Amino acid sequence: MKWLRRPSWFALLLTAASALLFIRLGVWQLHRADEKEAILRRYATAETAPPRDFAAVAANPPVDAFARVDVQGEYVPDRLYLLDNPKHDQRGGVEVYAPFRPLHDDRLLLVDLGFLPGNGTDQPPQLPPLPRGAQTLHGLYVPAPGVGFEMGGNALAQQSRWPKTTIYLDVNQVAADLRATLYPQVLSLDAEPSSIYVREHTIDFSAMPPARHRAYAFQWFTFAVAVVVILLVLHCRRPSRLDPP
Repeated sequence: MKWLRRPSWFALLLTAASALLFIRLGVWQLHRADEKEAILRRYATAETAPPRDFAAVAANPPVDAFARVDVQGEYVPDRLYLLDNPKHDQRGGVEVYAPFRPLHDDRLLLVDLGFLPGNGTDQPPQLPPLPRGAQTLHGLYVPAPGVGFEMGGNALAQQSRWPKTTIYLDVNQVAADLRATLYPQVLSLDAEPSSIYVREHTIDFSAMPPARHRAYAFQWFTFAVAVVVILLVLHCRRPSRLDPP
């Protein structure tokens, strides 16, 4: 190829390493997109599955699926946790959690009652009272919401009035606050037309949905092509002034 000057070994190695790195990052983004779509499909499948006994599921939670369960017991009265989470409504709002004591069980189960939209002020929305007496709950037994980056320490320990508000939900902190042992996952209740709570069985991937992972993958693959093009352009022979036209 007379139009191309021979590049140095360093230029070749740098280009190859960069291209391989960008391709690997692109493939990783595609894998993340596939993983999140698989999680969303498992949620959709679990919504229509028949409920299983909670004790059996809690003793051996499925690794690659979400279990729909039913559980009997009673709510712990006057103990509510508000997760400040405006994912459903532009005015903000809270996800409401309540501790529940399963029948003949020493451990408590944290129940996700659902989302309540905000009222346009800094005050939490009006909460309906918890049902009293024996209850039978139906929902998905799912991992607790991610904690993320904790700032300001344990907000629950700094509050003495109920309900307590937090910007993240740490099951261990809730257990310490209740002075009780909690199950490691939470029960996300099934939707009820008569309930004022918004209940959606899904994971919040709004910050990084599968489509955005694929967009980043395209970007990384573009970078891989770009470094090869740059190598070719920098080593392309330019016509000499002595060359005939």
